[in-house]
Amino acid sequence: METVVELTGIRKSFGGVRALQGVDFTLRSGEVHALLGENGAGKSTLMRVLGGEYVPESGSVKVRGAEQRFKGPMDALDKGIAIIHQEMALATDLTVAENIFLAEIPSVISWRDLNRRAAELISSLGFSISPSATASDLSVAHQQVVEIAKALSKNASVMVFDEPTAVLSVQDAERLLGIIRTLRERGVGIIYISHRLDEVFRIADRITVMKDGASVQTVERKDVAIDDVIRMMVGRSLKALFGDDLERPIGEEVLRIEDLSDGARIRGASLSVKAGEIVGLGGLVGAGRTELVRLIFGAEKARSGKIFLHGKEVRVNNPRAAVKAGIGLVPESRKEQGLVLDFPIRVNATMSKLGPLVNAFGFVRRAAEGATVEKLAARLRIKAGSLNDPASSLSGGNQQKVVLAKWFHADGDLLIFDEPTRGVDVGAKTEIYSLIKSLAAEGRAVLVISSEHIELFGLCDRILVMREGELTGSLDPQDYTEEKLLKLAMVNTVSQAEAIATSN
Repeated sequence: METVVELTGIRKSFGGVRALQGVDFTLRSGEVHALLGENGAGKSTLMRVLGGEYVPESGSVKVRGAEQRFKGPMDALDKGIAIIHQEMALATDLTVAENIFLAEIPSVISWRDLNRRAAELISSLGFSISPSATASDLSVAHQQVVEIAKALSKNASVMVFDEPTAVLSVQDAERLLGIIRTLRERGVGIIYISHRLDEVFRIADRITVMKDGASVQTVERKDVAIDDVIRMMVGRSLKALFGDDLERPIGEEVLRIEDLSDGARIRGASLSVKAGEIVGLGGLVGAGRTELVRLIFGAEKARSGKIFLHGKEVRVNNPRAAVKAGIGLVPESRKEQGLVLDFPIRVNATMSKLGPLVNAFGFVRRAAEGATVEKLAARLRIKAGSLNDPASSLSGGNQQKVVLAKWFHADGDLLIFDEPTRGVDVGAKTEIYSLIKSLAAEGRAVLVISSEHIELFGLCDRILVMREGELTGSLDPQDYTEEKLLKLAMVNTVSQAEAIATSN
């Protein structure tokens, strides 16, 4: 296969920080080359050099053998380099067709011709999206399809996908991987950046691992296992990713729900979690897992059913009542629901329980607050310039730790984690897993939602599986396989799942 991109000795610094230290990278036509590494490893910086956003201090960028000195992203796109970012760059007030051909719309427009060409591009990707639809009305998955069609309209021969499935459902992620396979068959070179190693091993031909601004190694995907790649990234094996199991004696029941329903998505769910136990909640996106835990936390109104804490029925009508009862929820979207991004780190870390930190007049005692936050930051290894900095200044992993700090401070008996490691790198995942286990070891009951099966298998004592608002069954560690989990996630009842398992 022809080499379409060759980066040699790329160096780039910001102030006194060297972000890239002589990186080499190649891409062939018709291949998917995965670029992996922890946050801060230099992956995005390298791709911004390739995409014309950054000019390297030294090193060469070659496209199809010709050395390039891009003047900006549009120059790179003209040379066939397209970057598909996780956060879309569409003009949301314009139509699909206008977005696709934005750079070449003439002063006199033939809307019929523009819409026809847009429809042909989208159809070639296996989708049917109206060219006249407004971009803001599209789902995230369809916006991504429009971004890809936009790149194809410029005859892009190289496409960079940066965390493309981070905000997609399982079903939409599968369709995107199908598009990438189609592009590969057409000879397009694909650079694929993702923290989801299971996806990488399904789609990639080669893998390059970066660490501390340098390329560690490039390997053929067929020659390595996930364990090998994790070791290259962080110097630890897959087993070490989840850490050593702390002594966790399983105690009395903390949470029990009986026939909980919201009258719509959740239909008669029942489960229990004991002190010291980590229970997983698996299933496909849309199965109702988030809706169920929001009912438990009082963020949504239950129409029927009962919630028991320590054997006593409680009424959790809102999140305030949930926190008072000792329930904490780390939500799926930390930026929208877990943090007040403009507020200081210290405020975010303590807002769940202000009582011990205020004086008789209701004012926060700064000394008490400072001492509390310092302890939390030390325990959770939060990396920040100052605890007075806004939460928005932190990396994704450290933002998630601040959300965790809030619930460590609240000191409740039940903690619920909804996608606790979404969008964080492998190193931060290891620390978050350790923190979750430490909470369970202290006698808390823990309920974890995750779309990453490896995460559920490595972290949980047992896994409950949901489908269409109902719990369809459970798995114990000796039964942990993706096949068994997916069978439970794709049938209506436990008896059906058992029948399928027996027939195989």
